[in-house]
Amino acid sequence: MSEAEEKDVARQAGRGGLAVAAAKIYFMLFGLVQQIALPRVLGLGGYGALSNVLSAAQIAYNPITATSIQGVSRAVASSPDDEQPAAIRRTLVIHTALTAPLAVAFYLLADPIAHWMGAPHIILGLRIVSGVLLFYGLYTPFIGVLNGQKRFTRQAALDIAYTTLRTAALVGVSWWFMRRWGLGVEGAVTGFVGASALIVLVAGWMVGLGRRGTGGPRLIDHLKFIAPLLVGQVLLNLLLQADLTLLRKFSAESAAAAGLALTAADPLVGAYRATQLFSFLPFQLLFAVTFILFPMLATAARDGDEAAVARYVQTGVRLSLLLVGAMVSVTSGLSAPLLRLVFPAEAAELGGHAMQLLTLGMGAFAIFSMFTTVLNSLKRERAATVVTGVAFALVVAGCYLGVRGQPFGETLLFRSAIATSSALLLATLVAALMVKRAARAVVQPASLARVGLATGAAILLGRLLPYHGKALTLGYAGLVAIVYLVVLVVTRELGRADLELVRTVVSRKKS
Repeated sequence: MSEAEEKDVARQAGRGGLAVAAAKIYFMLFGLVQQIALPRVLGLGGYGALSNVLSAAQIAYNPITATSIQGVSRAVASSPDDEQPAAIRRTLVIHTALTAPLAVAFYLLADPIAHWMGAPHIILGLRIVSGVLLFYGLYTPFIGVLNGQKRFTRQAALDIAYTTLRTAALVGVSWWFMRRWGLGVEGAVTGFVGASALIVLVAGWMVGLGRRGTGGPRLIDHLKFIAPLLVGQVLLNLLLQADLTLLRKFSAESAAAAGLALTAADPLVGAYRATQLFSFLPFQLLFAVTFILFPMLATAARDGDEAAVARYVQTGVRLSLLLVGAMVSVTSGLSAPLLRLVFPAEAAELGGHAMQLLTLGMGAFAIFSMFTTVLNSLKRERAATVVTGVAFALVVAGCYLGVRGQPFGETLLFRSAIATSSALLLATLVAALMVKRAARAVVQPASLARVGLATGAAILLGRLLPYHGKALTLGYAGLVAIVYLVVLVVTRELGRADLELVRTVVSRKKS
């Protein structure tokens, strides 16, 4: 592949990535609004209970979402134009038929799930949220159609519309239910289900239902493609929710041992979820990077261009390190002030210490997600699935060994952060070795050292700054980020080549 062709691929993928990234940033901002509002409506304990409902539900519906989008996108993209309507109809029917039984199963399992977590008071919330599984199974195939047709602007617009609707429904219905009946958690998930149902109608109107005819994948072929995707996504979401779910279980056990009600664990879960709001930011931000990197790697691998594969991997991982370092510098350096900025003071008191460490572990997880993207791009899906399973097992083992049986209180949160961060760091190192073997490149050691130096210096500054209120916290965040960038420029990690890379992605003129 020539340099001009590489730039053209980067430009086309980059524009799609920018559209989806814009929707992702909007999602993050509205997610912040949602997370600010809900603890004030529900209280920290109610916020913790809702977090457990959504955590269990996400393990079920996130795999449906990712599998539907990727499976339908592939089916549509690989069909000739005249056969796309038939491919759309066929895949919509397949995913609807697969999703409905899963939603029913989740409804029936609500009782045992809640009791295992030590939270019988969330049974009704779990039963209600099973509706989201059903409607996501109907909605996300429409997103897959838009993705397969490369209609990224419409895809982003639909996601933005749904993000707005969902946030308004979650907060608004929660407030109304809380005021009328004291059922804020149940109100939040009822709003969630209502928003999901409405967006299905909007998406169906925008995308259409296709039509009967020849074309599209055979059922068996489609199932063979999505089955490994589903397994990988289930493992990924088990990994994402393991620490919060186990914290709920172990804190309930500690509360019972201390003679407290099981609901006493809810504020601890709420505080830990508050730390996750900031800790997950690097993982969410790297979505756009993976969107750009995936097609470039896949094309180079298809053409047998090993040099291009190595170059793309090094560039993608380095860019990921730079972005993660910037985010972690602020979130780890200013953990407690950031929690006070958004959440009630109790959340900062309980979770500030744990967040200092958890942000580092989740920064490693963001890089881990980049590595699994590389492995999937190079047709090493089994390796990506295995290393994700290893990471999940390490987090579970760490939590059982380091968190269970600890005294009720803040210690449970800090121990959870230690177990999770240690497991994720180890899993990231394993994934790096797998990428090195597959692509013959990961990242230059000098770049890793310079980013580490900049991140460490910025975090140290953040922790030395005295707290003087919420307004100054925003200024501190900017100062920490500037110090991070200055160290990178001084050490010559950032330079003109990076500016040229940005120009390549956003340029509207072909070279």
